[in-house]
Amino acid sequence: MSADRDALRDTVREARRAGAALAALDPDGRAGLLGDLAAALEDERTRARILEANAADLARARSGSGAVAPALLDRLVLDGKKLDSVTDGLRRLTALPEVVGRVSLRRELDDGLILTRVACPLGVLAVVFEARPDALPQIAGLAWKSGNALVLKGGREARESHRALTAAAHQVLARHGLDVRALVLLEDRAEVDALLALDDLVDLVVARGGASFVAQVKSQTRIPVMGHAAGVCHVYLHRGADAAMAARIAVDAKCSYPAACNAAETLLWDDGAELAADAAIAALRARGVELRADQATRDRHPDLAAARDGDWDVEHGALVMSVRRVRGMDDALAHIAAHGSRHTEAIVTSDRAAAEHFLAAVDAASVFHNASTRFADGYRFGLGAEVGISTDKLHARGPVGVEGLLTYRWLLRGEGQVSASYGPGGRPFTHQDL
Repeated sequence: MSADRDALRDTVREARRAGAALAALDPDGRAGLLGDLAAALEDERTRARILEANAADLARARSGSGAVAPALLDRLVLDGKKLDSVTDGLRRLTALPEVVGRVSLRRELDDGLILTRVACPLGVLAVVFEARPDALPQIAGLAWKSGNALVLKGGREARESHRALTAAAHQVLARHGLDVRALVLLEDRAEVDALLALDDLVDLVVARGGASFVAQVKSQTRIPVMGHAAGVCHVYLHRGADAAMAARIAVDAKCSYPAACNAAETLLWDDGAELAADAAIAALRARGVELRADQATRDRHPDLAAARDGDWDVEHGALVMSVRRVRGMDDALAHIAAHGSRHTEAIVTSDRAAAEHFLAAVDAASVFHNASTRFADGYRFGLGAEVGISTDKLHARGPVGVEGLLTYRWLLRGEGQVSASYGPGGRPFTHQDL
């Protein structure tokens, strides 16, 4: 192993120790830590340093040599509004009930033999995420609330922003007498490869990015990986859709933040939902959305561009949307199963039976009725924020807040009992929940 790999192992080992001290904080200590992080991000001088760092990242991202795609640039921007949203999320997270040490089961096995199931931190979280600076303090807040140490590697395009935000978080940790290595920022891509080999020190990897990136991470490590993969989300206009509602939801799902993973990429419409489809298409076009349509849609709207085969599988991250007519619920479900990413799917209809069938049948982390796909978000779900939106089924799914960063322990308190005393011919268990 190289000296650099040895150094990284030592760093992560120290992060693990620092995380143990973080986990040992009482609820007031954890709340104070989160509150001070929110206050730091509201401090004028700290905020000015962060925004100055972000301006440097943006200038580099817009330059000829390092120019990035518009969708990536949208995520890279960090302004006062985004920081305000982060601080609000941190304060909401602070106000949530304490989770570390929470008892979810208490059971008497026999007189004087009591079993409890108690929530506890995972230990060390490694999060590899995109060039989205506001994600860093959100993830840090969730790690602190759940008592976990954190090793972060963000997209290189946001290097200066990540440095400034990490410095602010380190100042908060130090003021509380905690080792700043409870939050480690990596900057070298090679360090990620070395990190993925530390299965004896890292408890969970959160990989945020496209499906190919998540698959690559999973292939390189024995550490459990929670994948935040592509968001190919659909809005399905059932024949029972109200036209005005369809237009409103479609516009919000596509236009409110096109670069978000929960933005809709495809609009499906039923035979019988022509008026709803017409209204949605008109509203989307009025907002400047480029629509790529199948032949049935172009028969009604001949000036729309023709969809290509690959358009159904793309997360555009921009004001681009594919449109297709489907032949009823089964056809819609088949399209979503074939082209969706199991992120978020929505149906618009006044037919409750159809809606319930859709909600039950779609295999996705979030499935909505008469609501925009943009609601798939930890802040909007009341989780404070999310470390990512998991499209996996284990260990957590959908927006992953504090609950997804915990495991549990079984604690048994007895008075000298031994297992040989129980079973056929011996003492019976009471198995009474308390």
